[in-house]
Amino acid sequence: MADTNEMTINLVVLGKTQTGKSAAGNSLLGSSGFESRRSPSSVTTRCSLGRSCRILGITRRNGCELALRVRVLDTPGYPHSALSKEQVRNTVGSALAHHFGEEGLHLALLVLRADLPLCPDESDDAVQFIQELLGPTWKDFTAVLLTHADKAEEAGCSEETYLNSASSTLLSLLSSVQHKYIFLDNQRNIIKEERTTVLRKLLNFIKQNNYQVLLLKHSKE
Repeated sequence: MADTNEMTINLVVLGKTQTGKSAAGNSLLGSSGFESRRSPSSVTTRCSLGRSCRILGITRRNGCELALRVRVLDTPGYPHSALSKEQVRNTVGSALAHHFGEEGLHLALLVLRADLPLCPDESDDAVQFIQELLGPTWKDFTAVLLTHADKAEEAGCSEETYLNSASSTLLSLLSSVQHKYIFLDNQRNIIKEERTTVLRKLLNFIKQNNYQVLLLKHSKE
């Protein structure tokens, strides 16, 4: 951080096809740079990095306001309709090392749909994929982003009631990442206040981790 009045956080979105990774990335950046649409096949086939403008009113340090910049790496989903697991893993691993190899990664966001149940096999695959990418300390650098939260709200579920009725698989996953989770409605354009709330939660997760970053070096197997 060359500018002492500015802070940059590095994030990557990971998850299955059609969970809303690209839309979530757009919401975090306050832009529409990542292609996001419904499709019978996987939309994202390669990694791309998005950068936000300077964001004010989010955080302070030593009594002074900090300008926040957000960088988000969008990734192909796994499972993918056209790419093997090895292709997705190598593509994402290379992109992480290229974009965040020197500065490090603050958080990986595992994107899950709040309106669909999480099955054990799906959770196991997601965890294994993240472990292969991030290594043994993955739990410290992973948070869960529950998208399509509006669908849960339409069904009459508040966040509390949703978690009370969630599957043991999801609850176990949330416990393993120290309950770092955020609900996000990315079916509509996120309003400024919602974005501010989400970014503050992410910053709190990063603060809980003592602002550590995960340094990533990718070696293709």
